[in-house]
Amino acid sequence: VQLQASGGGLVQPGGSLRLSCLASGSIFNINGMGWYRQAAGKQRELVAVVALGGSLNYADSVKGRFTISRDGAKNTVYLQMNSLKPEDTAVYYCNLIKDSYTRVYWGQGTLVTVSS
Repeated sequence: VQLQASGGGLVQPGGSLRLSCLASGSIFNINGMGWYRQAAGKQRELVAVVALGGSLNYADSVKGRFTISRDGAKNTVYLQMNSLKPEDTAVYYCNLIKDSYTRVYWGQGTLVTVSS
């Protein structure tokens, strides 16, 4: 499985970005896909995940501002980020879990910088 993330960049506080993650390879038996982030000097943390059945889970810090969605036909998961704050600055990683949660894959990360 390969995950190609894109869409990061520099944005002002209050702005928006949309991240995309394209999955390729052995993309069957998927349990879920999601986004995590890691700020400088901090541990990687969950941002949002979408399960195969469609259930969604968000970190409290992004609820109401971020929206995760998945396009199965395009094998792509998106993260729409609105009302961005400086504390959202981090490298964002997409993630795919498959085979009854026994296999976990990570994309290469895309940097989001929120600054004026």
